[in-house]
Amino acid sequence: MSRWAVILAGGVGSRFWPLSTPKRPKQLLPLITDAPLLADTVARLAAIVPAVRTLVVTNTSLAAAVRALLPQLPAENIIAEPRAAGTAPALAWAAVTVARRGHAQDVMLCVHADWAIGDDAEFRATLARAAAVAEREQSLVTVGIVPTRPDPGFGYIEPGAPLDTSKAEGARRVARFAEKPNRETAARMVADGFLWNSGIFVWRASDFLAEVRAHSPEVAPSLPLAEANDIAAFFAQVKPISVDEGVLERSARVLVLPGDFGWDDVGTWAALHRVRARDDAGNATFGDVHSVHAANNVVHADAGSVVLYGVSDLVVVTRDGLTLVTTKERAAELKLLLDVLPPHVRDRS
Repeated sequence: MSRWAVILAGGVGSRFWPLSTPKRPKQLLPLITDAPLLADTVARLAAIVPAVRTLVVTNTSLAAAVRALLPQLPAENIIAEPRAAGTAPALAWAAVTVARRGHAQDVMLCVHADWAIGDDAEFRATLARAAAVAEREQSLVTVGIVPTRPDPGFGYIEPGAPLDTSKAEGARRVARFAEKPNRETAARMVADGFLWNSGIFVWRASDFLAEVRAHSPEVAPSLPLAEANDIAAFFAQVKPISVDEGVLERSARVLVLPGDFGWDDVGTWAALHRVRARDDAGNATFGDVHSVHAANNVVHADAGSVVLYGVSDLVVVTRDGLTLVTTKERAAELKLLLDVLPPHVRDRS
């Protein structure tokens, strides 16, 4: 059977303001390399999945920009959701598309467009192992990241019983999914062998659709509309829900495979300090940045030049006529900041 890549590239998050805007969200920005995150994601998968079997699910408002960014993909492989409805409907539509254009037994490698991956080769090898397990066990496989720290910003997975087979590739049954904990609970989970819930999913299209029909009343009644290729009616009718809540937490066919390849969600400006190259003083910079007696800062100069002198642990972001300065500690609170900014500052396109 063939393997397909399904890349979730919706969302217009505010955590990378002022660079991120509704027309140019995080996944279209060059936050880690000189290429946008989405372009990096497609390139990372190109070695194991051809362009003709790479699907990108995005918002209608971003479809033109995504097509322009990824001319190597067939135009019909850019799936434009007319309404944001969460990951369960998005992946259900993708599964029906795979079954219609390929085969119901084809395997889907489902990832998000806005991650950092430190070891591309090990990432691909892990996906290959997950695909082998998904095919052999006819199960839904999620890749759980081996934690490097007790991070309260991630959900967690408790691995359960191992599979009774010599070909399990280290996969175990999922005992439970845990929501984002406080720092103390996160430390206890890491000590107890929990894994980060990455949002990497691997399964055959048929197995996923069977579990949607069995466990997801929010999505299942709309599947005939997807099978009729009526995207407007499908997304108008489904009830928004995440795939974790709508399928995985309700299913008994979910396995978790550990992964260790430098994965990071890159959820805030401060997170770039972990994934970008840093200078000898620990500064992670992009653009024309000059640092003197400055340490452990994150700077993204989209426009102009930035000079740092005698400061540490700051986040500095510049774009045309607008500069954000905060601390790495407060960088996760940008939504609170945006709520109180005047519209002429907050809503610059």
